[in-house]
Amino acid sequence: MSKEKIVLVGAGLSGSLLGILLVKRGYTVEIFERRPDMRKTDISAGRSINLALSNRGLRALKRIGMDDYIRKEVVPMKGRMIHLKDSTGNFQPYSARAENYINSVSRGGLNMALMTKAEEFPNLKIHFNTKCTNFSFANKTAEFENALNGVKFNISAETFIGTDGSASAIRDAMLNGGVKRFNFSQEYLDHGYKELRIPPTADGGFRINKDALHIWPRHDFMMIGLPNFDGSFTCTLFMGYQGEYGLDNLTTNDKVMEFFTEQFPDALPLMPTLTDDFFANPTGALATVRCFPWSVEGKALLLGDSAHAVVPFYGQGMNCSFEDCLELDDAIDEYAGNWEDIYTNYAIRRKPNTDAIAALAVENYLEMRSSVANETFVLKRLVEY
Repeated sequence: MSKEKIVLVGAGLSGSLLGILLVKRGYTVEIFERRPDMRKTDISAGRSINLALSNRGLRALKRIGMDDYIRKEVVPMKGRMIHLKDSTGNFQPYSARAENYINSVSRGGLNMALMTKAEEFPNLKIHFNTKCTNFSFANKTAEFENALNGVKFNISAETFIGTDGSASAIRDAMLNGGVKRFNFSQEYLDHGYKELRIPPTADGGFRINKDALHIWPRHDFMMIGLPNFDGSFTCTLFMGYQGEYGLDNLTTNDKVMEFFTEQFPDALPLMPTLTDDFFANPTGALATVRCFPWSVEGKALLLGDSAHAVVPFYGQGMNCSFEDCLELDDAIDEYAGNWEDIYTNYAIRRKPNTDAIAALAVENYLEMRSSVANETFVLKRLVEY
């Protein structure tokens, strides 16, 4: 079993999962995470859009022995519940087969579980409050800064993997001279989002159907709600920044209440903390990131959102990143520890699939906010069903 040291930058979902896969192969793994330990500090700050866990994501969790655990922590969603403006609605099943559904899972809850699992291995260490500030491809050395005391230090390793999301420090190093002819694009939607909440009932039950992903489509914008294990729903309002009711102009409690009374009359009574949530939680941005190549020889690799961040409307961002981890794990077998061959062939195989997911995610926003409320679309789905 190899004891080479591998450094991961980022202890999010893909970083924690990949760390487990690598340490199970005998590698020594260190993960450096710029945020504090979310198991000790609440750092969600209104950016914890619930995730849809599909079979592709479950395959990855099965490989590290966490599939049975996570099945007990998710809420199955068997279709979409569409809420129209007149407070009527309809249920659109995902499949005629009862076993075909997706699962609502807490981003933070799953991340914390993966971190705890990772720390069961003596050859894996997670360093929190530690930001990557620079990377030298020539020396295979990364510079880090401790956020608590400002101390900077360098770390060397056999190879580095950037699992640090859409604002990746490793990718920045590639872009700023680390890679010749490095292609990079970042495309923002002109819509952002606000995280909101439907709390559970007094006895811990669900206020609306727990077996569905709820959508309030309003053509130019929408709200969605995903069930949580505790009986609550994490809701997310997606809409433009500009206009009378744009995110930038909903600046008072009265404006927010007027907007929700007009657009979401059936949801409003379910949201007693609406205005508190609206102004406490930040406005999030939505962007697609594409880049290539993903690696520099065998020295560093981009994986997950650092290589291909997608908007959340297809529900496959996490599943895609988890599948990255599986594909990389398979490539390690195939190319017998030669990191340059591993990274090059892994990226060639994965890039077309991640580009496709990115395109589908943007296209699905139109379907979710508008098409699902169209009678012709509903009839077509009934025929398919």
